[in-house]
Amino acid sequence: MTTVLLVPGLGNSGPQHWQTFWAERHHYPRVEQANWDHPAGPEWVQTLADAIAQAPGPVVLVAHSLGCATVAKWAQAFPTGAVVGALLVAPADTDRPDFPPEVTGFAPMPLHTLPFPSIVVASTNDQYVTLPRATAFATAWGSQLVNVGPQGHLNADSNLVDWPAGQELLAQLLPAGV
Repeated sequence: MTTVLLVPGLGNSGPQHWQTFWAERHHYPRVEQANWDHPAGPEWVQTLADAIAQAPGPVVLVAHSLGCATVAKWAQAFPTGAVVGALLVAPADTDRPDFPPEVTGFAPMPLHTLPFPSIVVASTNDQYVTLPRATAFATAWGSQLVNVGPQGHLNADSNLVDWPAGQELLAQLLPAGV
């Protein structure tokens, strides 16, 4: 059985965020970081590694924003066969000069091919990553890029609710018969 593991970003995913709807409606577990408001890259990566190690069966990661950087850093530090895919939604550009100062240890953004299939979902008006930068991440990671048009940061403000289009993208990454 494949585990779909949610990897939220800075501040966690609040009650109106699509990741919260997915956790509640589809019973996907969420990686629980110790500090959502002052994240440190090494700790977040280790927490992700621990969650993957504890997950039954193969794992598909569903990351949002800073969670995407966490996945990229994890893949660099812990290459493993446990993860069979990743949906990387609105990857925050950790290399931006205006990146929140309370976030440490995520820059530079890893730009290596991920060892599993992945899809990067990007918006044309995301305030945390430009479309050209998201495209560069997708290219470097060996990911399929899906441009969803002007939908902001693809968070609660985007009003995606259960985000059926995201579920369809996730289905592309799940092993057959799941």
